[in-house]
Amino acid sequence: MDNFYDLIIIGAGPAGLSAAQYAARANLKVLALEQNAPGGQALLIDILENYPGIAPGKTGFDFCDDLFRQALSFGAEVKTSGARSITKKDDRFTVRLDDGTDLQAYAVILASGAKHKKLNIPGEDTYFGRGVSYCATCDGPFFRNKKIFVCGGGDAACDEANFLSRLSSQIIIVHRRGRFRAQKAVAGRVLKNPNIDVRFNTTIREIKGIESEDKKIKKVNAVVLETTDANGKGTGNLSEESADAVFIFVGTDPQTSLISGKDTIGAELDSQGYVLTGSSMQTSVPGLFAAGDLRSGSFRQVVSAAGDGAAAAHHAASYIEEIRGEAYLP
Repeated sequence: MDNFYDLIIIGAGPAGLSAAQYAARANLKVLALEQNAPGGQALLIDILENYPGIAPGKTGFDFCDDLFRQALSFGAEVKTSGARSITKKDDRFTVRLDDGTDLQAYAVILASGAKHKKLNIPGEDTYFGRGVSYCATCDGPFFRNKKIFVCGGGDAACDEANFLSRLSSQIIIVHRRGRFRAQKAVAGRVLKNPNIDVRFNTTIREIKGIESEDKKIKKVNAVVLETTDANGKGTGNLSEESADAVFIFVGTDPQTSLISGKDTIGAELDSQGYVLTGSSMQTSVPGLFAAGDLRSGSFRQVVSAAGDGAAAAHHAASYIEEIRGEAYLP
């Protein structure tokens, strides 16, 4: 059966490609689906500096290309397509593709990730990777001793501001409300940190930058700030200030629409919408596994996504072997 696989992986970022590699090495017939290019958001990493064993200077694109080629070398298939739905009957899953094609498998790994919420302001996309970032651990070391703005008021923004404060004494965190949403202890560390300037009732309305003479290299050099009222709405009072980087932490959206909500297989999520799994990466639906940024409790780093993918593939292989004892192999 051409449309039957042992395992279908939805998403081909570091988690999905790692899962594909491990599953293929376990002699499973594996298909990974990716709506865009293999690699996911990791493709956008300018320089991958903190992955163990990777020489400094490797780009996210090159790293993802290596993952992709490695998965293919072990026999995994990768198809450019999104998934429209996942259903399950007895011991088989059906994954419907965007073009209406139905594929079947004994097990599914969901590795579709989580998207960073954006401010949706001028300059945010233009200077992404050139001073605009959504990951302090990934990109903070490039801005040692520089003037860094952090936007957000939750746990992530406060944690990342504290991390950045180890690299620079010029950290400015802005939040549109009059107090942080973060847990009291987390917020307290920011408020007491001498390297962090806290500005409540303030938000960023524009990110500005400069280009080199050949107009190819862009980098952040200023932000436009606006004061906000008690409800977090802009007052129209604008000011411009120099900046070397802007780190944005206003939340993430896990990509879980395929498995949650009405008319889906209804895997269990946490209060923030992330997929709940055990240590085996299996969800509340037997045979459905989750790996990477959409998983509840994930560290949301490339290295942890790869580890999740490997673990999910390992446990999926064990699950499939149990099913094979009772099911006819195509």
